[in-house]
Amino acid sequence: MLRRFWLFFAQAVTVLLALMFIIATLKPQWLQRQGQFGKQLAEPIVALREVAPGIGSSGPAQASYADAAQKASPAVVNVFSSKDGSLPPDPRAKDPLFRYFFGDKNNKKQQEQPASNLGSGVIVSSEGYILTNQHVVDGADQIEIALADGRTTTAKVIGVDPETDLAVLKVNLTNLPTITLGRMDQTRVGDVVLAIGNPFGVGQTVTMGIVSALGRNHLGINTFENFIQTDAAINPGNSGGALVDVHGNLLGINTAIYSRSGGSLGIGFAIPVSTARSVLESIITTGSVTRGWIGVEPQDVTPEIAESFGLDQKTGAIVAGVLKNGPADRAGIKPGDILVSVDGQDITDTTRLLNLIAQIKPGTNAKIHLVRKNRQIDLDVMIGKRPPPPKQPADDGNDDQDDNGG
Repeated sequence: MLRRFWLFFAQAVTVLLALMFIIATLKPQWLQRQGQFGKQLAEPIVALREVAPGIGSSGPAQASYADAAQKASPAVVNVFSSKDGSLPPDPRAKDPLFRYFFGDKNNKKQQEQPASNLGSGVIVSSEGYILTNQHVVDGADQIEIALADGRTTTAKVIGVDPETDLAVLKVNLTNLPTITLGRMDQTRVGDVVLAIGNPFGVGQTVTMGIVSALGRNHLGINTFENFIQTDAAINPGNSGGALVDVHGNLLGINTAIYSRSGGSLGIGFAIPVSTARSVLESIITTGSVTRGWIGVEPQDVTPEIAESFGLDQKTGAIVAGVLKNGPADRAGIKPGDILVSVDGQDITDTTRLLNLIAQIKPGTNAKIHLVRKNRQIDLDVMIGKRPPPPKQPADDGNDDQDDNGG
């Protein structure tokens, strides 16, 4: 028995050695791979560089804005506003073929659906005050706020300011996260900024860019313009959201985009926090925004106008018209006068004139320096209260192509 076992073992060893000889002769790489198998389990196939444990993308080697986003994001909310009533009738309803397949009931049902709008807002006070854009809530019958922590509630409009496109809402909730207001006097072109909002309704989104310009005006978006321009992506639904610095402090309220398609082209505009704060405090205190007004129709003094009128003055605002019995008319300002300064502050153009006058409290006197037929004249003008802007026609509910971005 033992002899038979030993014979079987010898034959098996002989066959194994023969196989290894054949493999070593014909396929030697097989034996090398087998010898390296244990080593391959412990080492990568190719040499790779890997970050050391405990050092992530937010470590000292790389810049990250996660802390800023984490600080500011809870205070940015989604704003859903709806208007009761019918939508515009479907133009296809007049087509007999359309009516044959879909019937009149389908068109009637579509018209009965409420029109809705989508935007963002920023909680600026633990008392429940929220800043957003006026065009986000314009004409809304119901406004719903959705917080980043999942809570939802209805909001009421405390006041709006169409001339800066700002609105103040209020909600009744406890333990509200609030944002910290930044300082515009410390903001420079080239500073990194984050835009936080709800673009296209996909959910809260953070985009990054820089401050492209400060004090942008003459855009024709609002009456009073002093925009922060940024290349941080701003899309429909971002309106009313926050533009924050790298510390998570509020620098502006995102309000408009320059776009030919409704999407971001890297040119977005935000209302500075200084303007937003002034409007907020005025609305909370009085329910509206009160601005100074003198009742003139100004135009910029351009080199062409100065040359055609033979004017020595190359800057300022030329008076094209004066409202009868208005503050300017009572003070003696006449068409053709060039307004040069208000209370010692230079007037460079009509935007500067509007901003300077608007900041003066109605009922106070302001000294206006002007040029009339190349003569220097100083007049005291009793500042009046700026009348509210005329109501705009109702929107059709389609904001996708609107430069205001939704």
